[in-house]
Amino acid sequence: MGLKTVEGLTDFLRQCGGYAVIDGGLATELERHGADLNDPLWSAKCVISSPHLIRRVHLDYLEAGANIIISASYQATLQGFEAKGISKEEGEALLKRSVEIACEARNIYNDRAAKSSWDDLDNESNLKHKPILVAASVGSYGAYLADGSEYSGIYGDAIMVKTLKDFHRRRVQVLANSGADLIAFETTPNKMEAQAYAELLEEEVINIPAWFSFSSKDGTNVVSGDSVVECASIAESCKQVVGIGINCTPPRYIQGLIQSIRKVTSKPILVYPNSGETYDGERKEWVATTGVAEEDFVSYVDKWCDAGASLVGGCCRTTPNTIRAISKLLSSKQVSQGLANIYVD
Repeated sequence: MGLKTVEGLTDFLRQCGGYAVIDGGLATELERHGADLNDPLWSAKCVISSPHLIRRVHLDYLEAGANIIISASYQATLQGFEAKGISKEEGEALLKRSVEIACEARNIYNDRAAKSSWDDLDNESNLKHKPILVAASVGSYGAYLADGSEYSGIYGDAIMVKTLKDFHRRRVQVLANSGADLIAFETTPNKMEAQAYAELLEEEVINIPAWFSFSSKDGTNVVSGDSVVECASIAESCKQVVGIGINCTPPRYIQGLIQSIRKVTSKPILVYPNSGETYDGERKEWVATTGVAEEDFVSYVDKWCDAGASLVGGCCRTTPNTIRAISKLLSSKQVSQGLANIYVD
């Protein structure tokens, strides 16, 4: 499916009925299926050891109603693979493989939906034909460090925009030619990394579109303390960026962040918050006392859409059940808007 431009993403949203559903947490689902992710490669380890589990989780999300599935390449870097004794060529093949696994899941879903459509019984288990995009995930430099700095955005004085461009360059080139529909630059923790991404996309004339999503812990700034408005402005100024948003952020902050982003862009806004729990980067574990229940998470979705979001999903600790509930809510929203339009006409 060709996106290329903001208009392309807008057209995709129209095909989805006005809103698109992004998938949910990957790593926590892989763990639920038995994967051991206690490794600097995190979920990218499964690209090597258990691709069938990744495919299973992608399928779970598609069956739950997702229109966009995000590859398991968040923590997959050529530098990280090299530290494991994996050659540059093998590392590049693994990056491509992460996208291929997501494309395989899409193909399996489409085949099942085609078979399902032969069944006249319109029941819940019938899989619907729907537009599906595969997004290639790019995590931050801090994600590669695996020391929790992706949650602070504090990289030290030695790290400059050029350092970050050099770090990400080859990975972005490989993912741009992997068969993905777009590149998802996720959990971006500071303005400098957003600047590096924007310059890289333009310098390399990357031929597929991108979205930038930032993470926040206060509802005003990204985690480093940089203004979310300034970060969104960088994304707005980059022509390859077709969507701007927030991920891996507590649900309670999302509405205000959407309103801030709306001030500087008319590009589609995407949100996929975490469950509201807090990740302790040093202890490498989730602090489970502050999360919101799935039904509470979903109760926010109307507010997010009313504030201007048109792509909604979940990040860490959200599940296919969360995505199923979001999908149902957005479907009912589309139906009610369609009826309202009929009455207006």
